[in-house]
Amino acid sequence: MMRAIKGLLLSLLTAVLVGCGTTKTVPITGRQQNLLVTDGEMLSLSTQQYSEYMKTAKPSTNAANTAMVKRVGQRLATAVETYLKNNGMAEDVQNYKWQFNLVQDQNVNAWCMPGGLICVYEGLLPVTQDEASLAIVMGHEIAHAVARHSAEQYSTQVKQQYGMQAGTVLASVLGAGGNTIAAGQTILSQGLGLQNLHYSRNHESEADHLGIIFAAMAGYDPQVAVNFWQRMSAQSSNKTAEFLSSHPSDATRIKQIQGWMPEALKYYKGQSASSSASGKSSSSSIPKTTKTIHISSKKKK
Repeated sequence: MMRAIKGLLLSLLTAVLVGCGTTKTVPITGRQQNLLVTDGEMLSLSTQQYSEYMKTAKPSTNAANTAMVKRVGQRLATAVETYLKNNGMAEDVQNYKWQFNLVQDQNVNAWCMPGGLICVYEGLLPVTQDEASLAIVMGHEIAHAVARHSAEQYSTQVKQQYGMQAGTVLASVLGAGGNTIAAGQTILSQGLGLQNLHYSRNHESEADHLGIIFAAMAGYDPQVAVNFWQRMSAQSSNKTAEFLSSHPSDATRIKQIQGWMPEALKYYKGQSASSSASGKSSSSSIPKTTKTIHISSKKKK
């Protein structure tokens, strides 16, 4: 009887972890992912959260920098949508409600919610220094949305919770005491925590990979990514060991980007966003060398 119960629990656990959700493919990398939440559900939630954030945020008063963020964002969005349409993923385009906002915050940061809702902090601009480097950062953030990383992390956490619950039931059925079960849960939680950090690092690396390609599709030279990340490394005070961090180390990140550069350059033709994404030539080309923009940002009072 005990063996039958154990087998049933393991079968149920397998069904939850493997059989649930839908399988999606990440553009360009081709990586398969199993998701428990739909794009529409993620978009609905992110739209609400983004709206709430923007009600409290202070939009930048620098008209030139604000226009630059919106211009770079739109070029990237056009390139991404063109690529998706030309590669059999036109249905994904409806899940993007692009917004690009620059806000008064001196932290060196930018982020993107599912659906292409992007926020850039003014503190990032002195580090990006030019429009092409800004495209590298915004391409990275857009990549998180295109690769459905938020939905994937949510799905993983749900599966882990189911797994821990099933494991606790199984341990109880097999006669484990309360202290043993509690100790097992602690060890498992710690193990899953480290696994999730690695999972986050993989997502960051995938976003770096896709991001330089999206920038190239939009007509920005992806080679500026190396110098940008070197500048980020020089001003960074984060010295956390890589295996305990949710992001790759700066050295690892730069080395990976250099490895992906030949692939990214195949998409970089110095063309308009739409033509570089589709691989077709265009009479209205964007110059290969992106003009440097001197950034002026106000300090927080």
